[in-house]
Order: sequence, then C-alpha cells, then structure tokens
Amino acid sequence: MKKLLFVLLTALFAGTVTAQIPSVSILGDSYSTYEDFVTPATNELWYYAQNGEGKTDVKDVSQTWWHQVIKENGWRMCLNNSYSGATISYTGYDGNDYSARSFNTRMNDLGSPDIIFVFGATNDSWAGTPVGEYKYEGITKGDMYSFRPALAHMLKWMTDYYLNTKIYFLLNDDLRDDIDESVKTICARYGVPVIELEGIDKISGHPSVKGMRQIADQVNRFLKK
Repeated sequence: MKKLLFVLLTALFAGTVTAQIPSVSILGDSYSTYEDFVTPATNELWYYAQNGEGKTDVKDVSQTWWHQVIKENGWRMCLNNSYSGATISYTGYDGNDYSARSFNTRMNDLGSPDIIFVFGATNDSWAGTPVGEYKYEGITKGDMYSFRPALAHMLKWMTDYYLNTKIYFLLNDDLRDDIDESVKTICARYGVPVIELEGIDKISGHPSVKGMRQIADQVNRFLKK
C-alpha cells in the first residue's frame, strides 16, 4: 500500500511540475519549417534534415529560430504547424487560391499551448496579395482573399479560441509598407504584441544559420522587456 501511494504521489507531483512548464506552438510558413518537425507531416517544407535541398546553410533543427527560443527559455514544444509558401489570406502566388495552406485554415490545429508564435505575412507581401480594407465584422469568404480582413479574421478567432494563451506575431523585415502597417494596426486591435525583426541575414530570401540566431535573439530580447 505504501509503495502504491508513493507511486501515485510521485506521478501527481511529476504531472504538476510538467504543467508548470509553458508549452509553445508555432503557426508559420517556410521560415519555421523543418523536416520531421511539422504537423501535419504533409505540410510542404523549405528546411530539410542535413540540408538535403541545399537552399541555405541550416543543417540541423537545433539551428532553427524556434528551437533555440524554446530551448533557451526552458519551454516545451507543443506543435509546429508551419507550411512553406503559406499566406494569411487566401490569395497566393500568381493569384492562385492558397486557402488550403492559409494560416486561417490551419489556425485551429495548434494543440493546447500556453504560448503561440505566429510568423506570417511574408508570402502575402511577396505574392502581391491585395491588402484590402480594414474590416472587423461581417467578413465573407470573398473578403478572405485580401490581407486585412483575413488577418483580422484570424486574430479574432485565435484570441477567442486560445483563451489564457499568449499570442505573439513575428513580423519579417523588408516587407511591403502596407503589410507592415496592417499587421501593426490589426494586432494592436486584438492585443497581440508584434515582434518586429530587423536586419535578418538570409539566403534565397530565407534565414541562414546567422539569420536564425538573429531571430531567436530578437524574440528573446522582446520577451525580456
């Protein structure tokens, strides 16, 4: 009986300790992908194990920005739902319909984290997505093909659904001015802090090993403010 009680108390204590460690989920695009470390596994990738694609000098998952941030803060990974080429809106490259990979389509598949990092808007900027008008109510499917209504829809839903979860938006550097302005304005409306990145080193438009370290450092600095 004493042995059973000891086992039960040990399990209960271990569960309590684990629960106190914040868990993190990522909702991202190519910048946050890595082979075998995204869910669902069918999501398209940019970063591969051992740099199999030869696109950057990133060769190990430990070099990704999110792996460094989570490890250095003593957190746990909950889920990384990142998809290469993903837009927040439904408009993709060459005007193609990207609703299947949109942030809005994937935002309900992040598990039950304590912290969410949203790292998006890069492909909306690069793809020439129409920015649209600021709209916060009565958003239709047609509105979702413009950036501002799509971002408002996403943040409204996420802040309502992920209660007591801290949500941060990582804003890439060198994006269109109207995209930058839109992110800051809409995030402010929903109380989502924006981490503005600066001077990120890139290869083929994507963070290098140095760039990943720069992102991690800038995120950590922001969180310590």
